[in-house]
Order: sequence, then C-alpha cells, then structure tokens
Amino acid sequence: QVQLVESGGGLVQPGGSLRLSCAASITISRFDEMGWYRQVPGNQREMVAVRYVGGIPDYADDVKGRFTIAKESGKNSVYLQMDSLKPEDTGTYYCNARHGGNDYWGQGTQVTVSS
Repeated sequence: QVQLVESGGGLVQPGGSLRLSCAASITISRFDEMGWYRQVPGNQREMVAVRYVGGIPDYADDVKGRFTIAKESGKNSVYLQMDSLKPEDTGTYYCNARHGGNDYWGQGTQVTVSS
C-alpha cells in the first residue's frame, strides 16, 4: 500500500519561507508524477505544483517564481520550497502521487501565513 507523509507546515509571517516535504513508502521514481495541492475551507482542492518524471514541473500561476518543487537529494521524498509567502497561500497542503492509474494522497499539513 502506498503511503505519503507530509511534514513542514506551520505559521509564518508574510514574506517568509517554508519548506514542505513528502515522503513516500515506495521509490518515488515509480510514480508518474508527484505534486502539491492546496485546499481552503469551502473550496475545491487546487493544484499548486506538479513534478513529472522526466518532465518540466508545472506551477499554478499565483505561485510561479515563488515556489519550487523538486526531489530531495539523497532522500525518497519530494519537497515544496515556498518563498515570499502571502496570506492567500494559507491552506491545507496535500501531497499527491499518481501510479498505475491510481491517485494517492497524504494526510495534509497546515500552512498559515499571517502577521
């Protein structure tokens, strides 16, 4: 069974940085893609950043130039580096992975950007 475990959320002031990490229970190279999605109460879960195997990462327009998704060196995990954070980045961030036509989700980690 595939398991994804996120870490790194928290409270940060506007303009600050956070780094989220997503560790997988299987070798991440087996996934077709891995990504991060954000959800706020009352809204649908939306894509923030996606890393494709052998492809160019994709980012939501409102995070381009501020967020970076990449594989963590020496680890079986993917991170989301979030810089220049804004209050509207607040939400629950979920790690997603796709493999063999199946979607897998982590439990979510809360990110709050507030002064």
